[in-house]
Amino acid sequence: MFVTRFAPSPTGCLHKGHAFSALTAWRAARAAGGRFLLRIEDIDPTRCRPEFEAGILEDLAWLGLDWDGPVRRQSDHLADYAAVVADLEARGLLYRCFRTRKDILDAIGDAPHGPVEAARPGPHPGWEEAALLADGRPFAWRLSLDRAREALGEAAWTALAFVEEGGGPGGEQGRIPARPEAAGDVVLARKDAGAAYHVAVTHDDALQGVTHVIRGGDLFEATHVQVLIQALMGWPTPVYRHHRLLVGEDGRRYAKRDRSVTLAELRAGGLRPETLRAELGF
Repeated sequence: MFVTRFAPSPTGCLHKGHAFSALTAWRAARAAGGRFLLRIEDIDPTRCRPEFEAGILEDLAWLGLDWDGPVRRQSDHLADYAAVVADLEARGLLYRCFRTRKDILDAIGDAPHGPVEAARPGPHPGWEEAALLADGRPFAWRLSLDRAREALGEAAWTALAFVEEGGGPGGEQGRIPARPEAAGDVVLARKDAGAAYHVAVTHDDALQGVTHVIRGGDLFEATHVQVLIQALMGWPTPVYRHHRLLVGEDGRRYAKRDRSVTLAELRAGGLRPETLRAELGF
């Protein structure tokens, strides 16, 4: 059965770009006679707020969207994501990194091969790590690409791939080889903030039986890392369908950080949902 999801983070109000993404996934599921799931990705307690989640539900209902089954809130399942991190760590695939974001950025200029090399800082020497732990220094768990490659084996590593039904930034479609090395040794958890996005999203897609991930093109590159995590955990890789990003009259894509006009503001201004759906091509 065709299963897809819309998975917003309640860090602000939805805008037209979110509406387009939700409608795209919803229409695909209904056209296929499949299931459309709603997931609230609220693992960041510093930015996610209950009032934003309530607004998301109101906006989707106003758009005329329905979903199958209960809403899954990631904040209710943090122990599940921590278990994934613990499993990877027990298998020797993670290492503690005490370097700050500033340290990594400063290292870029010194790395002979640029940002990718700097994003693979590698583990600290044993004596140094022990001293930093004793000092109570915060750290992140990074996925070691070298250890992951060794764990999978060369043949499985080379075979990492995903099917793209939408389009990548260069128009990529069809079977696409995964290149997780482009992202470096990504952070999968922090000592003080729990599991990262890549862990939570791949876990939930597998748990919920998602067969098609339909989302904006800005997440295309993240797919390469997620395919690796799926392989390491023995989870299936869904079909991916990355869609275009909507832009405003100024040519800039809609984004929360740019304070794009929200659906709540449009509703308050008297816009009818059928008018917005027609504007977005639905």
